[in-house]
Amino acid sequence: MEVTFQSCNGGLTFARHRGVAGQNSFMPELGKSLIIIGAVIVVLGIILWSGIGTGFLGKLPGDIRVERGNSVFYFPIVTCIIISIVLSLIFSLFRR
Repeated sequence: MEVTFQSCNGGLTFARHRGVAGQNSFMPELGKSLIIIGAVIVVLGIILWSGIGTGFLGKLPGDIRVERGNSVFYFPIVTCIIISIVLSLIFSLFRR
């Protein structure tokens, strides 16, 4: 990117930015990455919504579920840890 400075009356300066021809920008790569991530989220949402992933998610050993009377407390801590590990591995692959 080229920056040129021009003086005006009273000593004020204005900067004008011009794109250099042939310069690669990271914006198209960012757009492609966002589209891929969005598509993956949509596919995962459809899979979970259809009921395919509900067989094991939230029912792992270590997930906390307390039922007393008409109330239920549920905290899927092991499921959260596994999802965190999987997402960390996926994002580390995108960084390379």
